[in-house]
Amino acid sequence: MARTGTKTSARRTAARKPVVKSRNKPVRPAQRKRAAVAAPKAVAQPKEVKRPSHIFRVSHHSEEDFEIGLRRYAKYRDLGMAKATGGMVQAHVIRFVAPCRPEEVSKLHYHDVEFQMIYVLKGWIKTELEGQGKHVMRPGSAWLQPPRVKHKVLDYSDDCEVLEVILPADFETVELT
Repeated sequence: MARTGTKTSARRTAARKPVVKSRNKPVRPAQRKRAAVAAPKAVAQPKEVKRPSHIFRVSHHSEEDFEIGLRRYAKYRDLGMAKATGGMVQAHVIRFVAPCRPEEVSKLHYHDVEFQMIYVLKGWIKTELEGQGKHVMRPGSAWLQPPRVKHKVLDYSDDCEVLEVILPADFETVELT
């Protein structure tokens, strides 16, 4: 006689997954409440920075574009990036005026910037950066000056030209000596 409505133990056993016992003590309801209270809150996602829109800009070399700028011993050719990036980036070619006069150029200063990269196009330049010592940079040399690093130009060749890229476009230069 077969019983109706009963399940066979074979089926139940086959359907069960193995049980892994934990060595942790079971959590009581009161402990669950405390754990929920102590759980870290979700980390807020960083807000997306609203950057100015950029426009297409091209700058072709012209000798007339070099003008005395920040310093009397250097002529600057603005590449138009400040306008093209809504003030986010400044880029210019700096042509140093010969001959180098160390008494004029070797003034310790820093720039209040977020980013400053220099790339030597022609000639050479000798510079000193706080904590980094003196370096002679030649064509193809590039360096990153950390924000607000104190530095000075020590010497340069008569044909020295560098490309400088700075963020933001509008920044302060602070002379220290």
